[in-house]
Amino acid sequence: MSLSKERWADLALHPVRIRILRSVAGGRRTTRDVANLLPDVPQATLYRHLAALVKGGLLEVVEERRVGGVAERVFALPSGGAALEGDALAAATPGDHERYFTVFVSSLLAEFARYLARERVDLVADGAGYQQVVLHLDDAEFAEFARGFGELLEPLLGNEPRDGRVPRLLATVLMRLDTPPSTPNDDAGP
Repeated sequence: MSLSKERWADLALHPVRIRILRSVAGGRRTTRDVANLLPDVPQATLYRHLAALVKGGLLEVVEERRVGGVAERVFALPSGGAALEGDALAAATPGDHERYFTVFVSSLLAEFARYLARERVDLVADGAGYQQVVLHLDDAEFAEFARGFGELLEPLLGNEPRDGRVPRLLATVLMRLDTPPSTPNDDAGP
């Protein structure tokens, strides 16, 4: 995908479009599938956003089939995914990243609010949760962590929906923390 960062942001940074892209990630979905996954989105709104994502190249129509005299489209993410990458990512300013991150966090808040609005909420039984941990890693340890994490996720990303499989959202944020400057008396007692 070779969109400018501005065009990508215009297309991708919309709450409904984020949910559409998430619903299609890791599989192929018909319009009906996406509508079933997003029951709170009006049909006309859903169709409009699907069309914009296809036109912009963030979604592909990978198949069309006749169902009851109507053409049913099947969508998938393009081979490179729908994320900003390459030169466009490198050209993003700190202000751009702040905007992208704000939308990312907002989409998580909205998804969690939908979860909490369910009739029954049990974080333990649902395997849901949230936490922050600080990892102290040198560059080699960080590279090993990233490789191992990727290897752990890789085989799971291709899982298609089936009976017994529950969709689970894994959102990651990894950033370097600033460390406070050390003072000569850090090791000294009170």
